[in-house]
Amino acid sequence: MVVEKRQPGRPRDEALQQRRREAILAEAAKLFAKHGFTDTDVQWIADALKISKGTVYRYFPTKEKLFLAAVERGIGRMQQHIESARRGMTDKIEEIRAGVVAYLQFFKKNPELVELFIQERAEFRSRHRPIYFQNRDLRRGPWRQHLADLMIEGRIRQMSVDRVLDVLGDVLYGTMFTNHFAGRDKPFDAQAQDILDVVFNGILSDAERKVV
Repeated sequence: MVVEKRQPGRPRDEALQQRRREAILAEAAKLFAKHGFTDTDVQWIADALKISKGTVYRYFPTKEKLFLAAVERGIGRMQQHIESARRGMTDKIEEIRAGVVAYLQFFKKNPELVELFIQERAEFRSRHRPIYFQNRDLRRGPWRQHLADLMIEGRIRQMSVDRVLDVLGDVLYGTMFTNHFAGRDKPFDAQAQDILDVVFNGILSDAERKVV
């Protein structure tokens, strides 16, 4: 019988590894947002967490990988926030409204992610498609079905589901940047209501819509 030899050293603590990875990404997001990708020294991240620079590089071999992972983490947290906000809702229109409010709310509370979006575009525009749009396309499935169901129910008119998603997504993306740069203090509920009113009801009167 062959007995497998036990590898030397302490067993790997997966929970600790995950906590450390999360801490590195959280600190990196703050420092990249404040100082920019080029000017941020990885040593600053290590110093803030009281770990060695080598430890940071064990998790993320390059500063570029660290930056992009920080963007990925931010988008993942945003998606979790939206999913949590719409969970348990039974009315599909209200579910969309809750998602819009959660989206705007998240970026108000996490302005550093907006700064990372800007830097990603500036620093890596020739290397890859922005992570925000990669993830938006990948996660369209549930929302696509959501809108298709509303059309079947007769609650919204028949049209291309992707057309609706493109318009609503572009409006939200632009609003996120406008809120960030203009420092808007308008309540999220009111802002979401404005967006959905214009997108769902349009700006034409009933009489004018009949003419068109």
